[in-house]
Amino acid sequence: MGNIYGYVRVSTREQNEDRQMLALQKMQIPEKNIFMDKQSGKDFNRPMYQRLLRKIRQEDVLFVKSIDRLGRNYEEILEQWRILTKEKRIDIVVLDMPLLDTRRGKDLMGTFLSDIVLQVLSFVAENERKNIRQRQREGIEAAKQRGVQFGRPKKPLPENFVQVCHKWVSREISGKEAAKQCNMPLTSFYRKAGNLKEKSIMLTFWK
Repeated sequence: MGNIYGYVRVSTREQNEDRQMLALQKMQIPEKNIFMDKQSGKDFNRPMYQRLLRKIRQEDVLFVKSIDRLGRNYEEILEQWRILTKEKRIDIVVLDMPLLDTRRGKDLMGTFLSDIVLQVLSFVAENERKNIRQRQREGIEAAKQRGVQFGRPKKPLPENFVQVCHKWVSREISGKEAAKQCNMPLTSFYRKAGNLKEKSIMLTFWK
């Protein structure tokens, strides 16, 4: 009988991992054997997961709360499952899905059922991730059509901006001096000045 390990993943540092930790602690997994990443599950290039891979040995058992905590990419979940069970030769237990417990059903039928359930759940996890992104895109587009502005609010132009632009266009001052008088970076001054030109606000100055 090998060692037992747990893996926890939350998508961001703001998300709470307590639910997963409690589930693993109920399995009496030593705290030093629980590995946790706080980042997206889009791939498996996560520091603690990679450390876990280097740690586990044949006949060890890995517990995860649910399949989407392992990852969210359908093909990569299947590939990692193969690496863990075929190459590393460990067992995996998904607590939320008793059928995904490779300690049971070591015969051909048990392995077949486990593989089918894994593929279905992995597909559902990835499909839900795609649906979330699609809903986000649709929500953003709908908000834009309602006039909602995204990103940081634009800073208003300095009160002296037009007058300074006039001096710059007339070559009374340099661009660097113009930016300094407007208290803004030189690149920002050039960009804002260009926007004014495009909007014809400075039309008479640019002729």
